[in-house]
Amino acid sequence: MIEYCSFIRGVEIKGDFREEIGVRNPYNNELIGIVSCATTSDVELAVKVAHEIYHQKMKSMPAHERSAILRRAADLLEVQATDFATTLALEAGKPIVEARGEVSRAIQVLRFASEGAKNLNGEQIVLDNALGGEGQIGIAKRVPIGVVAAITPFNFPLNMSLHKVAPAIAAGNTIVLKPAEKTPLSAIKLYKLFEQAGLPKGAFNLLNGPGEQLVETLVTHPHVKKVTFTGSSTVGWKIQEMAKGKKVTLELGSNAPNIVFEDADIDHAVSAITMGGFTFAGQACVSAQRIFVHQAIYKTFLKKIVDKVSKLKMGDPLDDSTEIGPMITEEAAKRAEDWVHEAVAEGAIVRTGGERQGTMMQATIIDHVRFDMKVVCEEVFAPIISIMPFTREEDVIKWANDSEYGLQAGVFTNNINRAFRVADQLETGGIWINEVSVKRYDHIPYGGVKKSGIGKEGIQYSIEGMTDLKFIGINILT
Repeated sequence: MIEYCSFIRGVEIKGDFREEIGVRNPYNNELIGIVSCATTSDVELAVKVAHEIYHQKMKSMPAHERSAILRRAADLLEVQATDFATTLALEAGKPIVEARGEVSRAIQVLRFASEGAKNLNGEQIVLDNALGGEGQIGIAKRVPIGVVAAITPFNFPLNMSLHKVAPAIAAGNTIVLKPAEKTPLSAIKLYKLFEQAGLPKGAFNLLNGPGEQLVETLVTHPHVKKVTFTGSSTVGWKIQEMAKGKKVTLELGSNAPNIVFEDADIDHAVSAITMGGFTFAGQACVSAQRIFVHQAIYKTFLKKIVDKVSKLKMGDPLDDSTEIGPMITEEAAKRAEDWVHEAVAEGAIVRTGGERQGTMMQATIIDHVRFDMKVVCEEVFAPIISIMPFTREEDVIKWANDSEYGLQAGVFTNNINRAFRVADQLETGGIWINEVSVKRYDHIPYGGVKKSGIGKEGIQYSIEGMTDLKFIGINILT
């Protein structure tokens, strides 16, 4: 059995005294690796090294060199795409078709970051529009901030890691990455990829293992200047409290609303919401969860989506025909099943699915729900959607906004005036028109409001968030 570990300054960090955890395939529980866990002492060392390398190398590395490293990493990932996709399928239980899609996106992220490294533009500020500013010029320039601490989730273990690692490098920073304990193998491969690409040792350090202690030590370290976290709202807001005085970006949970008006293309909406609700077994923070459908088309929509979802194929993630794979753990699948049973006991009706076997949770559609049921008001993070009728536009906007979360939403309508009117009133960080809430491109501004987080990702936005804006004023002496 292969033993994996953490990496600091290019050195494998492991030893007999360290805790070890097994990495298991969620589909069949097969042990696919053993990870030697980092300690709080390792965290201290990783940040110390990152701080040193930032001042010794990264801070002064020319933009064209940072860009070239990221471009080489993209090229290497393209060559190793099949191996990375297989790793994602094995450690996360992600259907192989979706895993290949994640790798393709990751390659694009690296290329966006490579371009972004060369586009950190500042601006000249006119000073003589202020009294006494004659003969002076001002320059605002973006400069790197130092050590970035990144904590990433299990659901997109490669792409979410790169949404933090790639912009940090593009901006001229160093980074310490703590990936999810259940999906560390893709992060290890990513670390080695950057070594191959020529990134200076110590510019990227990797800490594997569970435990709040590792995270707390990392985000409170005085040399860490920026904390970027993707994961649960509960953990995210604790990190915000711990990381006082630092820049923080939080990408947290949601229970994304999707609204289908009576003039929508029903077949398109059904296909989009099926994809958006059940991709990666619904384990995405922007998965379609609360589906509001106009009463005039409700029965037609419900019949069509039940028919489509009931035919989704469950099975082995390595099978190209699999559309629904396992959830990350049996505990997660059992929680999802329990929420469905609880909703049914309170009057909801399961139209398809609703049961599980081990980690495999059936694709599930529920209606006759109430807004206070867990499957509606909390983040379900499972292959479950709840469908609710509405009649008035003002009501559905109110219901969609009646949530602690506000990450992304989908609106399906062929009325352009309604589309913009509703988009302006929805309290979410992003709104898609005639697309499902889960839609995301890697260069768009992405981030929520309310309990869904603070700050924006999207490569150029992340790069800017990992820099400081420095002003330089010059008095032209004559």
